[in-house]
Amino acid sequence: MVRPRTVRDNDLIDALEAAASESFDGSVWRVVREGKDPCLCRSAGGRWDDRTFDVLYTSAERDGAIAEMHFHLSRGQPIMPSRVRYKVFELSVSLSKMLKIPTLDDLAQLGFDVTTFGQLSYDERGQEYPRTQDIAETAHFLEFDGMLVPSARWNCTNIVVFCDDLPARSLDVVKDHGLIDWAAWKRKQSA
Repeated sequence: MVRPRTVRDNDLIDALEAAASESFDGSVWRVVREGKDPCLCRSAGGRWDDRTFDVLYTSAERDGAIAEMHFHLSRGQPIMPSRVRYKVFELSVSLSKMLKIPTLDDLAQLGFDVTTFGQLSYDERGQEYPRTQDIAETAHFLEFDGMLVPSARWNCTNIVVFCDDLPARSLDVVKDHGLIDWAAWKRKQSA
């Protein structure tokens, strides 16, 4: 369900207009269900989208992308579903105006309570997401084409791509790195 749009926070608009932005040309990582297009943008209502625009969630690190998907697939389940088949892809992304919010301190400066960042259960995300969604929606309104933000699941940054007006060839598959062996990945994290 789309949250009704309220009046935008003028202080947030001012802060984002003054925030650091830069172009970005590089590789990012994305995990998708086998057979799905890794460049398919959606408005799913996640941490950085309020369902009013399409985004593509990616990570700066391979393990960051896998950790994000692991969290969403497990959602508190003690055992991962046995028939889950997901692949990890390396993508190239080219953004001309990426908003940089790389640390939790940077998020705090935008009025976000960082003590809850990534700490709440999947069912409690409604207590955390409204402010991050406001930040992303305002960045989208200000015509940023993406955001560099902290990952809630891994010690890295994520790149959230705003897909609405992305020029052709700004997003492409570099390499399909194959199926994820979830058990091996979890063992590697435990070691």
